[in-house]
Amino acid sequence: MNKRTVFFVSDHSGVTAETLGHSLITQFDASEFQKTTVPFVSTLDKAIQAVALINATADSDGYPPIVFSTLVQDDIRDVVRGSNALFLDFFDSFLGPLERELGMTSTHAMGIAHGMQDTQKYDRRIDATNFALVHDDGANPEGYEQADIILIGVSRSGKTPTCLYVALQYGVYATNLPLIEEDLEGPRTPLEVAKHRSKMY
Repeated sequence: MNKRTVFFVSDHSGVTAETLGHSLITQFDASEFQKTTVPFVSTLDKAIQAVALINATADSDGYPPIVFSTLVQDDIRDVVRGSNALFLDFFDSFLGPLERELGMTSTHAMGIAHGMQDTQKYDRRIDATNFALVHDDGANPEGYEQADIILIGVSRSGKTPTCLYVALQYGVYATNLPLIEEDLEGPRTPLEVAKHRSKMY
């Protein structure tokens, strides 16, 4: 199997570079990729450090790594582009054509892809996350009235992480209730959630 080191280099958290890069490399199932994220490359000094890491990896592997980049600043991007690697930058590939098509210059601002342009949605996601934590694992059943969904299932079936995920990503008010042995002895809904069947999953 072909093995290759992949770097996700970003001037912010690296989530965008990871997501886009992963979408591409998963198309090559005959290869094995060793993935490393290099976030917050926001200065020339950090860019030089990233290049040193990439070049050292190229030397030890015996072949150039693949670098997926979301570096907004041209000078920082040019430094990393000079590394001994296949350099693929998403902003470099798409911003130019978009600027020409729209007839305007982009802001070249770092980190705004994950900014809080809609504060109401952000606040709802935070409130939903707090709700999921307070009402986790059957706690505070009076909150079922406010819940958007109620997950039921046996212990260790992934209810809590699912509630936290939909809360943080989508602002869904989710709670969960663990099923105990007595609940499985007959075809009845646990009394705590019986009147909320439309919300149960």
